[in-house]
Amino acid sequence: MAERSSKMVPSAPEPSKNVRPVELDATDRRLLTALHRDARMSNTALADLVGIAPSTCHGRVRRLQEIGVIRGFHADIDPGSIGLPLQAMVSVSLQANARGKIGAFIQNIRTRPQVMDVYFLAGADDFLLHVAARDTDDLRSFVVENLNSDADVAGTQTSLIFEHLRGASPL
Repeated sequence: MAERSSKMVPSAPEPSKNVRPVELDATDRRLLTALHRDARMSNTALADLVGIAPSTCHGRVRRLQEIGVIRGFHADIDPGSIGLPLQAMVSVSLQANARGKIGAFIQNIRTRPQVMDVYFLAGADDFLLHVAARDTDDLRSFVVENLNSDADVAGTQTSLIFEHLRGASPL
């Protein structure tokens, strides 16, 4: 058995390859809806809202995490408040001969501080990047230096985001 280095960074959990949806009862759905609205809600408040005991609530939330329904709890940081008021979606198409380098592209692009989210797509484009920048010059520099200068990138298309509105819970 190989020894693990203490310097290893924990990786994100692997997404489930199971295409069968998880069976959720009404209580699970109420928990998920409440957490989608306010993930910082205390366990006691969540239990009261859903109408179950705090110990039951804790167990159910932990189970939903373990089976991959709840992928995490994240701070939703406003990019504008930290000096990155310009947001854009950048579509990226890779060269046909670069398909074997998709993993390397993902690993590289995720390290860029401007990249908020990476979507791997089916269709005309291979990726959609949600990026934040200080201004149009910063956005242009990101696209030119990180994408257009990459020989494996066939093309990009940038669309500015005027407003980002959070969608409803998928429940």
